[in-house]
Amino acid sequence: MTGNPDWAQTLIDLLALALLLEGEGQYNLAKLARATADSLGRRKAFLQSAPGNKQELLTEIENISVALSGLAVSEELIAAFRRGAVALSAGRLPTIQETPHPYVCRTCGAMAMGSVAEKCPSCGAWPDTFQWFPPVYWLDALDPPAALKTLRQTPLDVAALLEGLSEEHLSQPLSDGDWAIRNVLTHLRDAQGVLDYRLDLFSQEENPVLEAKAVWSWATEERAPAALEIFESYQTLRAKILARLELLPLMDWWRTGRHEEFGIVSLKQQVSYFTSHELTHLPQIEKLRNQFK
Repeated sequence: MTGNPDWAQTLIDLLALALLLEGEGQYNLAKLARATADSLGRRKAFLQSAPGNKQELLTEIENISVALSGLAVSEELIAAFRRGAVALSAGRLPTIQETPHPYVCRTCGAMAMGSVAEKCPSCGAWPDTFQWFPPVYWLDALDPPAALKTLRQTPLDVAALLEGLSEEHLSQPLSDGDWAIRNVLTHLRDAQGVLDYRLDLFSQEENPVLEAKAVWSWATEERAPAALEIFESYQTLRAKILARLELLPLMDWWRTGRHEEFGIVSLKQQVSYFTSHELTHLPQIEKLRNQFK
């Protein structure tokens, strides 16, 4: 690279450099290039993103679909975007059939939707070398020991964030329409209840059907009991779940079910998902707590 390239060209140059380095077996250098490209892209997107209503999201999806149509992107991908937009417009989550998993050739960037059964048509790469893009990284974030450790620790972290706050504090959002801490606690409790129910399904059925749940939508529906009572019920159920998981044979963590939204998922992935998901709400509670300093 020469001169002062813009950030988009720098992304392309970093990914091209990573490919060249991997071809030379220089994997530690390649990882630096790929990580930097990811960081630059995420930083730019974070600065550009802003809260939007459903209609704004639908408009943006259509704009992206039109733009992709001129970039020789897979028609299957564009169709999936538009099917997902129909689901969003109807106020529901798109199913795995409407928005199948995307797979990208790690060598040339060719894309396949749903599965990869043949060699890459562009560069000849073997099917198993394609990269799967899961719906959310939480699915594979934690192995069983790490998940159990985090499940034990998170209630302690939440308790520390609640210390010294009154019920009035716990029920006060930053602004109208936002969640208060009690809403976050309700959400954590409800999500944990879904995990508990799915543990029952995995133990009772072979390849159970796992319904998609818009759990976040439940957080503002309840006004009683008190916030600290919600937290206590969360702690009680956490102890029950931990007791079950600690006795679970290791091979059972890989039992699978059919998730309406995510496709085939293992019990291990479900536990990883719920465990990692909780961590994303700790900064939210901390920000709400800080308004009372």
